[in-house]
Amino acid sequence: MSNLAGKVRDALHGGRLIDADRLLNRLEAVERFRRAVDGLLPEKRLGAAHTLVERAEARLALSRDHTVVALAGATGSGKSSLFNALARWEMSPVGVRRPTTGVTHACVWGPLAEASKLLDWVGVLPRHRFVRESALDGDDELALHGLVLLDLPDFDSVQRSHRSEVDRLLGLVDLVVWVVDPQKYADRVVHASYLRDFDRHQDVTVVVLNQADRLPPAEVPRVVADLRRILAADQLDQVPVLATSTLNQSGIADLRATLERTVSERQAALSRLSADVDVVVGDLAALVGPPAGENDVDRRTIRRLTEALAGSAGVPAVAEATRSAYVHRASGATGWPVVRGWRKLRPDPLRRLHLPGADATPRDEQDRPNPVPVTSLPDPTAAQRAAVGLAVRAISDQAGSALPTPWTAAVAAAARSRLGDLPDALDRAVAGTDLGLERRPLWWRLVGGVQWLAILAALGGLGWLTLGYALRALGLPALDYPAVGSAPVPTLMLLGGLLLGLVVALLVKPIIGWAARRAGGRAEERLHAAVGEVGRELVVIPVREVLRRYAQAREALALATTGR
Repeated sequence: MSNLAGKVRDALHGGRLIDADRLLNRLEAVERFRRAVDGLLPEKRLGAAHTLVERAEARLALSRDHTVVALAGATGSGKSSLFNALARWEMSPVGVRRPTTGVTHACVWGPLAEASKLLDWVGVLPRHRFVRESALDGDDELALHGLVLLDLPDFDSVQRSHRSEVDRLLGLVDLVVWVVDPQKYADRVVHASYLRDFDRHQDVTVVVLNQADRLPPAEVPRVVADLRRILAADQLDQVPVLATSTLNQSGIADLRATLERTVSERQAALSRLSADVDVVVGDLAALVGPPAGENDVDRRTIRRLTEALAGSAGVPAVAEATRSAYVHRASGATGWPVVRGWRKLRPDPLRRLHLPGADATPRDEQDRPNPVPVTSLPDPTAAQRAAVGLAVRAISDQAGSALPTPWTAAVAAAARSRLGDLPDALDRAVAGTDLGLERRPLWWRLVGGVQWLAILAALGGLGWLTLGYALRALGLPALDYPAVGSAPVPTLMLLGGLLLGLVVALLVKPIIGWAARRAGGRAEERLHAAVGEVGRELVVIPVREVLRRYAQAREALALATTGR
């Protein structure tokens, strides 16, 4: 008998002990996985992980000195009789009315108070709790001290509440003893609806062929072998199978010995949770795939996004306006003073777009915080909006193409999550970009000074000549003009000043054109950098955040698999 129980023990635990620290590491890793993917993946795919973590926290916080074992089976399988036989006491009602067991009964070996919180968590009502303590045979029951044995309702009951209760309790108990009888041991319901789902819980599963007394003694091994064959088809080939009878007590001692070893080892709760982790990790494995890094979006794709955003934000128009504004301002500062007033009547190209640099900022106001203005740039065209959409899609496709489907959808959603903020953000970026026209170059001032000297010389010569003509008209003595060669100095001053102003303006004009193109190019670079930062913040960073959390989830799942 003890040899058979030892074999059952080896079948239950595979000759191994569960490392509690490793189990805790795995549970913590499952929780880390859940936190990493929270809000990104469908909640229904994470329900089992969430339930596992809550259930494990509750179970491990309760008594580690108790082992909760459930007797589960169909109507008429003899669960209640087996329950009473193991307890050696009439506790669970046995009768002919079906379903016989309508509520869960519990038998506790040891003080009831120590198991009360555990039974509260399991959900067994106080009036259905029994204590297996007796002064007459207390020593005989000492080996089962710490066992909490549950007699579950019939899972095939016509009352749905019974099956719901069974399903709930099967997720909480430490070890399940499935009780079948010779007539219905191959019943499809018990195998398809229950046993096949326990293929990863073989360490905490026992199958009992009860009521073996109904079979001829020679038939018992054959039926047990057939039951093993069916269990093997259910991927439960390692589950121990015992034949019992409550009438002649056949096999009861072996089953009690199995429970005694399970209770003494105190491994069932850890084995159950370890198996639960295996199931959850197996399901979560479909949610991760190959490694992916935050920088899986290449520069070319980001540059394509920046170009699309630049077109949508009107960067080419602003760059052209900057070039024109440079020409407008440089010509006004270095041009012939005679026509400067006429040039000022023409509007500044940047002022028309309400862009920065339209007006010089006074020194005393440079340090004041001013609100970013709203530009008057035209709205993007349908083609420009489509280009932005395609560029955003290219970002998400490149980042999520190698990921499992749920993550691909999460990456795409992240890439599009802030598209509604793009127009205002781009407008603010353009309006807040320094276009490089706030300060006048020194050479403008030098050329402007030359122009003023030239016009002053011309005005001086004109005034000198006018004075001479006025004196002659009044009959006064004429002025004696100094001459250079045969040309009077006033005439040279007038003509030379006018000619010098025109020549300087003509010479400076190509320089202004070159400098304007350069200023427009610099402004375009700054605008590209500004809209690129907008694209990075509103599109690339959300995508990289998903990739970062994917890497965290993948690392957590690896830890949940191994515990190391």
